[in-house]
Amino acid sequence: MTVRSRLLILLSALAVLGAVALASVLHASARAERREHTQAGGPEVTPGTVTLTAPGRMVFRNLAWGPHRDELTTVPAADPGGPRTASGVKCLRFYAAAGTGVCLQAVHGPVSDTYRALILDAHLKTRAHYDVPGIPSRARVSPTGHYAAWTAFVGGDSYAGTKFSTRTAIVDTRTGALIPTLESFRIRTDGRSYRSADVNFWGVTFASDDRTFYATLATKGSTYLVRGDLRTRTVTTLHPNVECPSLSPDGTRVAYKKRVKGLPRDAPWRLYVLDLKTLRETPLAEPRSVDDQAVWKNTRTIVYALPGDYGADLYEIPADGSGTPHRLLRSGVSAAFLQ
Repeated sequence: MTVRSRLLILLSALAVLGAVALASVLHASARAERREHTQAGGPEVTPGTVTLTAPGRMVFRNLAWGPHRDELTTVPAADPGGPRTASGVKCLRFYAAAGTGVCLQAVHGPVSDTYRALILDAHLKTRAHYDVPGIPSRARVSPTGHYAAWTAFVGGDSYAGTKFSTRTAIVDTRTGALIPTLESFRIRTDGRSYRSADVNFWGVTFASDDRTFYATLATKGSTYLVRGDLRTRTVTTLHPNVECPSLSPDGTRVAYKKRVKGLPRDAPWRLYVLDLKTLRETPLAEPRSVDDQAVWKNTRTIVYALPGDYGADLYEIPADGSGTPHRLLRSGVSAAFLQ
């Protein structure tokens, strides 16, 4: 092959690569532009006032394409498919209880994004903010509003594999005192102290006593449900193979995702409920893999997110293992049911 032929082949290859790159940029730009326009048949979303002290309402992150995408939005819990009221406050993850909210946000920079946690009052005004060391993953507020917690990926960006690390923080929303990582807590397992360099925590859920919480602990390739004590700064392992726990309103059960053998590596979970007194597991009637920290709509019903046409949809299922999944609303995640 002559030098001329090789040069022509090289130039042709570069032209093809350039065309592919240009097409990718144009496609991404067009998709981003489409996100700013309301989709035909989508939910009605209008700006308005959103508060965290409106009993009987549901607040969530709106994923419907249009000018209010990613904003905290509210609907009546009894009519989740109805018109949405958007707040103007954007969050990647969100939760609220007792008039206090936690909003995990991206701060877009010229080179890369950074992240922060906002503590919100009942009118969604920022009371405090904290740096978050990675991609936001989970967020919770205690039933009294006294504490908030969040989890971020500091290595990796998915729970499906094993090569990731997380950082979980808890803050006292009244004093501002921050516990930057649960890795500083003492671990008790089988009546003995436990230490390991590979410990990770994620998915905090709080009890109503302003002292007790539950979370996932991962170490040596296994996960455990732990019960934590904010006063003694200890966690105690309770049950294996528990991820992203969510405590029921009556404090008796935990909903969680469990890895089940034989499922695909990128979709390995099924939803379960654990009775904290008997440690009896109940599989829920959701046949799909759920990668979410579920919430309790009430003492009988679990709500969780699954992938949808425009990001994710919210579904509900009975907590006793009966029934079938029901889509609660389209294009929404991070739900909180206001009491």
